[in-house]
Parts: sequence; C-alpha cells; structure tokens
Amino acid sequence: MPDLMKDRYYNYNTILELAMHISSVYPTFPADNFIADVMDENWNALELKARMRYITINLGKHLPPDYEHALGILDKAIAGYPIGFVDSGLLYFPDFVEVYGQDERHWDLSMAALERYTQYSTAEFAVRPFIIKHEARMMAQMAAWTEHDNEHVRRLASEGCRPALPWGQALASFKKDPLPVLRILEKLKADPSLYVRKSVANNLNDISKTHPDLIVGLAKDWYGKNEHTDWIVKHGCRTLLKKGNREVLGIFGFADADCVNIDNFSLDAASVCIGEDMTFSFQIEAKKETKVRLEYGIDYVKANGTHSRKIFKISEPSLRENEKKSYSKTHSFADTSSRKHYSGIHSVTLVVNGVERGTLNFKVSAV
Repeated sequence: MPDLMKDRYYNYNTILELAMHISSVYPTFPADNFIADVMDENWNALELKARMRYITINLGKHLPPDYEHALGILDKAIAGYPIGFVDSGLLYFPDFVEVYGQDERHWDLSMAALERYTQYSTAEFAVRPFIIKHEARMMAQMAAWTEHDNEHVRRLASEGCRPALPWGQALASFKKDPLPVLRILEKLKADPSLYVRKSVANNLNDISKTHPDLIVGLAKDWYGKNEHTDWIVKHGCRTLLKKGNREVLGIFGFADADCVNIDNFSLDAASVCIGEDMTFSFQIEAKKETKVRLEYGIDYVKANGTHSRKIFKISEPSLRENEKKSYSKTHSFADTSSRKHYSGIHSVTLVVNGVERGTLNFKVSAV
C-alpha cells in the first residue's frame, strides 16, 4: 500500500515528538492527554490537512489560553526542530497563528510568529485568512517580507498570495484583479534564491490561466534583462507555451511555425495495454537556422468516453540550416495516483512551435 502523506507526517511518533518538544520547555504540558485527544477515534478517518488542524485545535486546548503565553511556548518548542521547509510536517505551528491569532490586538504578535514559523514549515496557508480580512494591511506586510534576508520568508511573500494556491483558501479578489499580487512579484523577479524564483514563476503561471494578456505583457517587459528573471518568465509562461500562445512563443524565439520538416512520424505499435509504454518516433530537418520547441499531446479517453488532451514537452533544440535530428519518445500508460487510464482509441499529436504537425491514433486496452 502506498505511503500516504497524512501517515508520513502525522502519526504517533511525530505527535509524541511534538509533545516532548513542548514538555521540555513547558513542563506542566499534559503530554499524555494531548496525544490521547489527538489520536482519538476520529484520527484514522482524517485526511492530511484535517489532521494538521486537529493537532492545532488540541494544542489550543492544552496550552495556556493566553495567546501570547502560548506563542512563547511554541517559539521555544519549534526551536528544537531543524530549520527549513519540511512539507506538511510542522504546519500546525503557523496554523496555530491562523486559528488563534486573528484578533486585531494580536496582529503584531501574529505577523512576527508567521515570519518565524515559515522558516520551519511554510506559512503560505496561514496568511490567507489575514489577506482576506485585511487585504491592504497584509499585502503591505508581504511587501516588507520581500526584503527579508531569509529565503523562506521571501518565498512566503509570493506563495502566500497566489490567487489559487493548491490546498489553500482561494483569494477571490486577486483572481479578479491580480495587480496587487504582481506588485509583490515585481520585488522578487530577480531573487537570488531558486526556491523563491520557483514560487514567483508558479504564481505567474496561475495568473496566466485567468489573465493571459496581463502575463504576456509582463513577460515582454521583464524578459531579456536578468538571468534570474528570464528563468522566472519562462517557467511562469509554461501554460501559455503549452497552449501555443503566439506572442509568448515569439518572446522566447519560437515564432516560426514552419521552420522544420517532419519525417517518419510513427508508432512502434498500434495498440498498448494499460500498464505498458507507448513509443513513437520522428525526425526533423531545419529549413534554416532556428529554435524549435517540440511537444506532444496525448488525447486521453476519459471515463465518460470523451477525450482530454495533455501536453508534454520533448525538447527545445537550436538547429543549423539543414540540420537533422531524430527522436524516440516513450510514454507510460501505467495508472498513477493522479491519472487513471481507460480503454479506447487515443491519439498522439506532434506539436512544433505551438502548431500541430501530425496525429497518430492507437488503441489502449485493459488487457
């Protein structure tokens, strides 16, 4: 059975460790009662974030009721863990701030705590209720965090305001108008940390799905001025590239849709069983010196019999005039946690600089 994230990060051993860290700095902490209350009859049915919140609620139950006092204890406890983002492991620390620290009188305490805790486990989820309730004030705080000397805090400034952060509360106002977000990203567009740059790029990519013209304009303005910024722009435009947006393709030198000849586009087999691999091959020949973005699309059969396409990148070669290249690509049809395959006629489409250059059908069967 696959190792589930909820069991990996939230289990008896990790909860015992948390209780011991707290007891070491707050000896009257009722560790046994805390563990029993967390791992009660509801525990096994709870999913990842629900388990994290359950721990938070029970921390609130067993720590002192005074928020400042409780934060002081948690500050000392978290110092016993290694610093650095550890996926979901320590999310209950910033979550404690989200649950118990939203009162106006606690603002400064909560902001300082989120700044500290995100250096151990991201506060990207915990900041979102503060943005929703106090947008201008919180975005001013995010802007201040863009200048922090710790990359985890700078990343929080970007990741925390993604309009549609996976697993996070949606920020409806930023979905409608992402300009406040872009003002934050402007401050991080040349950040020296790849960790931060990935967040900025992911934020841009999210925005591109609802405001493509805005991101196209930003890409034109940002690109070609800084190596770090160029990486962000390219990664942030990945959805637009996959959609064949001509303006974006042009920014990166892939404007010519007829720059190569395609030969011998073929499948190794006309059918494949679920669980096996499908292999296709082709050759290209440059008509002139050019840059080429090679992709392929798989039109998957869905459970209801309709088709849904997913685009995959192959390569981005720079070719001399008359240069030839051969490619062979293998694609897995094994079921995964994110994709289940269904029997039926699928197709593979070769895409060159955003333009379809050939389609081949093949059969996928259960046996």
